Amino acid sequence: MPGSHLPLMEEGMARWPFGPPNAGIALDLAGAPPSLDELRALVEERWKALPRLTQTLVAPGGARTGLAWWTGRHRWARRDGHDLARQIDSADLTLRDAVRQWFHTPFPTDRPPWSLHLLRGATEGEFSLLFRMHHSLLDGRSLTTLLRALFDDGRPLDGAASLAVPGPRRRTVRPGPTGGGPPGLLTTGRAVPLPHRGPREPAYTVVRLRADVLRAARAAVCVGAAGSARPATTNEVFLATVSGVLRACLAASDSGGGDRDPDARQVWLSVPVDERPDDCGEFLGNAFANVRVPAPVTLSDPAARLSACTGLLTTVTRPRRTAEKLVEGTLAAVPGATLALAGGKIFAPAYAPAACSYVHLRERGQTLAGRPLRHLTIVPMVPPADTATFALGGCTKGHTLSVATNSGREDAGLLAEAFLDELTLLAERAR
Repeated sequence: MPGSHLPLMEEGMARWPFGPPNAGIALDLAGAPPSLDELRALVEERWKALPRLTQTLVAPGGARTGLAWWTGRHRWARRDGHDLARQIDSADLTLRDAVRQWFHTPFPTDRPPWSLHLLRGATEGEFSLLFRMHHSLLDGRSLTTLLRALFDDGRPLDGAASLAVPGPRRRTVRPGPTGGGPPGLLTTGRAVPLPHRGPREPAYTVVRLRADVLRAARAAVCVGAAGSARPATTNEVFLATVSGVLRACLAASDSGGGDRDPDARQVWLSVPVDERPDDCGEFLGNAFANVRVPAPVTLSDPAARLSACTGLLTTVTRPRRTAEKLVEGTLAAVPGATLALAGGKIFAPAYAPAACSYVHLRERGQTLAGRPLRHLTIVPMVPPADTATFALGGCTKGHTLSVATNSGREDAGLLAEAFLDELTLLAERAR
């Protein structure tokens, strides 16, 4: 609620130690861009009732230093009457330019930490609409809710629904088919060396996936009993392909990665899972949990890796357990100390050398002021040192892969190329 302290997940992002916790989604649309006045009027109509978009973030003690920073908590301060039009502008930049200039710059403290930008398209005849935010404000599901409302078949969002915080019931991942349950909160596994071909600095790259290759890759494994079998989901293919990239990194580092690898520690993938139950679908904020799933890097066959990834993210809705509430409440009471003590573990490459985030808009007929949607591209936060974030953005026209890393532009490019190679191998295995 406005004026309240941040929950632990948002507090952790407000204290992100690897750079400003900025993230976003870009929509590539065909045609001439709308005017700023047209866009501002649309935003005012569809988003005007949303208290979340008028809040500013207040640091404990008013600054990021001193005892108050470590013992206090951030809070949201409501600014009634804030003009949403002030958050919208245009710039003669591409998405890559915008990421380079804006995503490493903190938001001003006197304004809500989000902005909407009209950008030049990556190709002629296109333009981009970029929503940029401080990740403590919103999660990926919130972003798709906001952006979907701007489409021609959208409607104004309901303020009460946007405040319907998921309470005692949460969607959670149930144990996968391999059994064994999830890892412990501070359990680490095996780090995976990145290529480290260039200077160590935040980097971001984007590639588009061929629809026919992704479709063939999904057909590499059929899930379920005969007669009711289905192809693998896009998310399952995503996890299996990233696992293949990590296997290739292990092999390139001369530390194994094959079936006889003497290092038997599990490699973990970190995956955000939406916790909203069905009746809280329009909640705006952060309602996700980072879960870790095993990456089958010891399997040499791409189809076997895909089989190992099927069912890993099957979710169920259940009440939160008493122990979960107790742990969350205890950790949230002293977030600075909690993150200082746990950060060395949860940000280490051995905790999760890669994060995998998938955001999609499934509906057909997506147009904004008559301009059809072509692609959806995710810009993730700068990941922890020596790790990578793979982000898959999807819509009915296709999928776009983003790779973010702290180890330089060349590494980001190599990891993206390796992803395309692994996806092609999986598609060829299906054929």
